[in-house]
Amino acid sequence: MTGPIIAAFLTYLLMLAAFKWRHFRRFHMSVMVFIICFDVAMPFYLVATRDWKTRLIDNGDILSFGVWMHFGLIITLYVLYVIQVQTVLKMLRASKQAVDPEELAAARRDHRSQGIGILLARGLVIVTGAILADPNVSAE
Repeated sequence: MTGPIIAAFLTYLLMLAAFKWRHFRRFHMSVMVFIICFDVAMPFYLVATRDWKTRLIDNGDILSFGVWMHFGLIITLYVLYVIQVQTVLKMLRASKQAVDPEELAAARRDHRSQGIGILLARGLVIVTGAILADPNVSAE
């Protein structure tokens, strides 16, 4: 198993802990912001440390279903992150203003549902990334 896969798996465990202990808002929000930043930075790290031209173009992996499925899952994850942040901002604004309690409750339900979707999508991204990982690259 390579270093990025181990790091992604460990951050996934941290994400599960943040989901379980969501009532500790400072911990939950700190972990989730870190995870989002980690997930945005990971492609830059991988591009900087791997030979993608050889792997994708010369070896023809660009045409494989697994690569495109992994890419689609990453895009799905990023879209869910954007929607999740929008919902969080809506909840924070609602908690500072006198807003209908039903509207805040609906935003919390949406936030939880999106969180479950993020957990599923991120888990699939990690699994497909592990499947596609080049076994010839040594751990960093």
